[in-house]
Amino acid sequence: MKLTHLLSASFLSLFSTVALSATFTFTAIPDEDESQLRTRFDKVADYLTEQLGVEVKYIPVKSYSAAVTAFRNNQVQLAWFGGLSGVQARRLVPGSDAIAQGFEDQFFKSYLIAHKSTEMAASTNFPLLNDYTFTFGSKDSTSGRLMPQYFIEKNTGKPIEKIFKRIGFSGDHSRTISQIEAGVYQVGAVNYKVWDTAVENGDVDTSKVKVIWESPTYPDYQWTVHSGVDEKFGAGFKEKLTKTLIGMTDKDLLASFPRESFVPAKNSDYEPIERVAKTIGMLD
Repeated sequence: MKLTHLLSASFLSLFSTVALSATFTFTAIPDEDESQLRTRFDKVADYLTEQLGVEVKYIPVKSYSAAVTAFRNNQVQLAWFGGLSGVQARRLVPGSDAIAQGFEDQFFKSYLIAHKSTEMAASTNFPLLNDYTFTFGSKDSTSGRLMPQYFIEKNTGKPIEKIFKRIGFSGDHSRTISQIEAGVYQVGAVNYKVWDTAVENGDVDTSKVKVIWESPTYPDYQWTVHSGVDEKFGAGFKEKLTKTLIGMTDKDLLASFPRESFVPAKNSDYEPIERVAKTIGMLD
């Protein structure tokens, strides 16, 4: 009997050691300049390491689809996804869950921005976009492609191919702004948070490019956790992770997103995104 107890104790000790030595990895969609992302998420990794008691590492990726693939393959156990990429990832990994979102992500929005040469003015009415050149952000971006395309087609009654003279995909919101500012494209769609932060930091010349239309709100970014983290990192790990993300109060860390705070999220919050993606043919 004593031998059994000793073996059990040894097994539990070994399990605890393995759990503690395992590295918890996460990634994020590359929606901004890579150096800004590295600064932001290395800070998040340090915060999570301190709060969770396990080593946490941020793994950068080159594209939205690469973030989804890394999550599908369990190369990362947590991801900061946009609305669409989160839906895509959770469809590929049954049992994965959205657990936290920025306070602002409950009512996110996109801007349409235009180069000064268009002479387009800001308006609450949807702008006339016929025959302009237009750039989205990433092909899989919620705020830089999915929702703008939906609103454009809904308001014009035409597919985007019938509206614009040329359509591009910049890759991220920062590049969308710089391409419109430089006149590479005349009009584009951008995440309102990235635009507002760029203006606040003086990183955009508003004499050359300006907001011409603001979209209705929709749910967007969220933290999504992989199924099976409790089995790998110990019972209650998912709950502790959720509380840790929602409990993030450091003003400098929150400002790097930028978010006021993080609040609980669940998969059903993103059903509107899934419906829109199916409507415009981006999901089966």
